[in-house]
Amino acid sequence: MSAELQQLYQQIILDHAKARHGAGLAEVPAGLKSGESHQLNPTCGDEITLRAVMTDAGTSAAGAAGVGAGITSVQGISWEGQGCSISMASASVLTDLAAGLSRDEIMALVDNFREVMRSRGTVEADEEVLGDAAAFSGVSRYPARVKCAMLAWVALEEALLAAN
Repeated sequence: MSAELQQLYQQIILDHAKARHGAGLAEVPAGLKSGESHQLNPTCGDEITLRAVMTDAGTSAAGAAGVGAGITSVQGISWEGQGCSISMASASVLTDLAAGLSRDEIMALVDNFREVMRSRGTVEADEEVLGDAAAFSGVSRYPARVKCAMLAWVALEEALLAAN
C-alpha cells in the first residue's frame, strides 16, 4: 500500500470518527420490522447498540405492500456507542454502505469485510465492493484492533437475525 493511499485511508477513518453517520438510535417507523443488537469488546471497552430497520421491497414507510413485497432490505441503520476512532468510524461507514441493500447483499458484504479483517494484511480490500470500508484494510495487521473494526458489522448481523 502506498503512503498516499495509507494517508487517504487514515483520513477517511478520522472523518467518519468525527462526523458519525447514523449515530443516534432512530425510531422505527410504524409497520416496519427492526432488529437490534448490543455488542461489547471486553478487551478495550468499545460498545455499540445498532438498530436495523427492514422493509420489504415495494413496501412504503406506512407499511402498504406494493410490487416486490417479500424481498427484505435494510431501509436504515442507526446506532449509538462509545469507543475508539476505529470502532466508531467503522459503524459510520457501515451505515452508509448497507442502507438499501438486501439481507443477502449485506451478509456478502459482512463476509467480505470479515475475510479482509482476518487476513492479517494478506488480503487487499476491493474498493469496488467495500467502498470506504476498504480504508480499514490496514487494521487487519493489528489483531487487537480487528475486533474494534468488526464490532458494528457483527452487531448488524445479529440485528438482521433479530428482525426475522
